[in-house]
Amino acid sequence: MTTLHFFWSAPEAARVRLALSYKRIPFVQTPLRYDDDETFFEFGIARQPFILKTDDGSLFVDSITVLERIDQIFPGKPLWEGIVEPQAWRALLDWRRRADPMLARLYAAVLPGFSDIGGDPGTLAAYKREVQNRFGLILEDLVNDRYAGFAQLDRITRFKELGAHLAERRFYLGRSSSADMLLAADLFPLQLLDGVGMPVDLMYYLERVERACGCSLRDGLITE
Repeated sequence: MTTLHFFWSAPEAARVRLALSYKRIPFVQTPLRYDDDETFFEFGIARQPFILKTDDGSLFVDSITVLERIDQIFPGKPLWEGIVEPQAWRALLDWRRRADPMLARLYAAVLPGFSDIGGDPGTLAAYKREVQNRFGLILEDLVNDRYAGFAQLDRITRFKELGAHLAERRFYLGRSSSADMLLAADLFPLQLLDGVGMPVDLMYYLERVERACGCSLRDGLITE
């Protein structure tokens, strides 16, 4: 059976979970510990946000490749073919490339809310050290910088206009597609920023994508 080895805290893995769930592909979910190196050693590959192993033994570790080839890998209910136009997809990937530095900083502040990072004190401490080495700031400073980071991201994303577009068309391209799997998974962690409000239209959009897929993006969060 198709198996997805993944980190709850990885948006790239959430993209694939949404896509598989939308296409109603039976698959085994195998969440990984944040400090899991053994699984990647067994597969003989470098650490990745996820490993998708299909029935025929093929391995996929790049979410963009999976989203672009999803209808070839898993025929049936389409997410790409006849829906996603190259120009629209390139524009979305260009946004993601430009937004990546800002998203990385904002994600760093909220990913401890997922069980693979925040569920163990030792893992959380190691994660905090990684964050400081990567950004030159302690995690608490990144949390305090969330307002400025979100405002910077808003300047290139234009959340209000994006929300209006999604409210009118319901999905990014007018119907469920790989574009929604990417966009919803990447926007969801921003909901976890304390005191930073996303436009209501975007909140409704995330709920629509989750309902269409039958998959919750809140899975893996630490619950009080």
